[in-house]
Amino acid sequence: MSSLTATERSRAFMITMTVLLGGLVMAAVGHGDPIGMQGWVVILFTAVVGVVLLKSFDAPDPVEDRSASYYDDPTRVGIIIALIWAVIGMGVGLWVASMLAWPNLRFDAAWSSFGRVRPVHTSGVIFGFGGNALIATSFHIMQRTSRARMPNQVLPWFVLIGFNLFCVIAASGYLMGITQSKEYAEPEWYADLWLVVVWVAYFILYMRTLARRNEPHIYVANWYYLAFILVVAVLHIVNNLAIPASLTGAKSYSAFAGVQDAMTQWWYGHNAVAFFLTSGFLGMLYYFLPKRAGRPIYSYRLSILSFWGIVFFYIWAGSHHLHYTALPHWVQTLGMTFSVMLLVPSWASAGNALMTLNGAWHKVRDDATLRFMMVAAVFYGLSTFEGSFMAIRPVNGLSHYTDWTVGHVHAGAMGWVALISFGSIYALTPVLWRREAMYSWKAVELHFWLALSGTVIYVFAMWNSGIIQGLMWRTYGETGTLKYSFLESMIAMHPYYVARALGGLLFLAGACVGLWNVLMTVRHMPRHAPERDYPTSSEATEPAVPAAE
Repeated sequence: MSSLTATERSRAFMITMTVLLGGLVMAAVGHGDPIGMQGWVVILFTAVVGVVLLKSFDAPDPVEDRSASYYDDPTRVGIIIALIWAVIGMGVGLWVASMLAWPNLRFDAAWSSFGRVRPVHTSGVIFGFGGNALIATSFHIMQRTSRARMPNQVLPWFVLIGFNLFCVIAASGYLMGITQSKEYAEPEWYADLWLVVVWVAYFILYMRTLARRNEPHIYVANWYYLAFILVVAVLHIVNNLAIPASLTGAKSYSAFAGVQDAMTQWWYGHNAVAFFLTSGFLGMLYYFLPKRAGRPIYSYRLSILSFWGIVFFYIWAGSHHLHYTALPHWVQTLGMTFSVMLLVPSWASAGNALMTLNGAWHKVRDDATLRFMMVAAVFYGLSTFEGSFMAIRPVNGLSHYTDWTVGHVHAGAMGWVALISFGSIYALTPVLWRREAMYSWKAVELHFWLALSGTVIYVFAMWNSGIIQGLMWRTYGETGTLKYSFLESMIAMHPYYVARALGGLLFLAGACVGLWNVLMTVRHMPRHAPERDYPTSSEATEPAVPAAE
């Protein structure tokens, strides 16, 4: 934060003190309630940030013309934080997977139970790793494609640090057993309110940067990032409408009940997949893959078809998670129909990415970073096809509540989201820190094969496990009763759960290699000659220009 002016440091300090005061109030009024413990979490987190900020107060005001360069400090920090969350979240995920194979792998304490640890894994990977990767890359991409510096140096730090405060509150709350008891384990009302403040600041920052752009064309990646920011805000607010039981306690009551609550949860859940785990990461794909391949996007028209198809189709698809429930049949059918239709825009993006590599396949062979992105596009196409297939009611009757769904989710999470994030981070790290190359390209290659093998083992294990589960649960004996007990189906799953843990271990090892490689690149690789990176003349071109059609 040493690049901040004295005025900006003062503003950042005031925000930090305000959050610290909020933590003190939570700790004071929530004495004896979990909200009080969460208050101490806020105090500790904010104190660490405050110490870092205080150390920067002796720094002189920057003398260089800041309008002549991009502001990349928050992006650098965001990349490192994303990789740390990846190791934490995947490490907890390995523990959770191992618990299913060996149930005694827990401590004699409530916080270590499967029900509390599992949402730490999901939130740590999705929001900690994925969210920080999205925020960091969006800061980088929106400046480059707009040829405009972010208009404010405090707001990016507020968004990044404020979002991580939310992640810490959520993770600690899960271990304490503080959730809204929804299908997607949600933090309680005060954490939700904080995230709304952070997310509105994120949206304002993005729009202000685009408004001051020096490039008339709004590049396609920015469409996806904006859809991600805007729709996630709407989803979060509606799904988490709740009435606190007390302003001094963590407990709250949802504004919805019964089948309406179930429909709202899956409207949120599936569109979190659509706009957090798909739209934002497509923004990465549309920027970094053409940039790395040195090729223009294959078809600008396909990117338009994909964007608007995802926006209009995905929003209706959530009800396919509620087949054979009390939800009205026509609503189930509506969700199924739009889910099948989603195959068109999804494959448009996957195909657009792969066709962009025409003439650059030799680079895919030699460059593990580009291979991360290529395989991510393949997994995106595979998982979206599988999602549309599983939304069909008879197929869903076999797959739902089984490990097939777990395999499908991780094909998307590991094969698509994580691989495009790792590829983008490897492409971005030398650029951000002005290094000649990554510290070890052999480590990048090793990470790729660990990640790919871990994903394949995991997904195939869950596909087999899920189909066997579905078949065993619907097999009837000669007397018309179920042939297998639930316990027998669990025994049959054991080898697949062992395989899942092995796949997770390989994937975690790859993430550790990635974090080590990035840190070594920052610390030990020589800097290349500085260059002007904020071109304002009309000769400057976009990082990836759509093909003329």
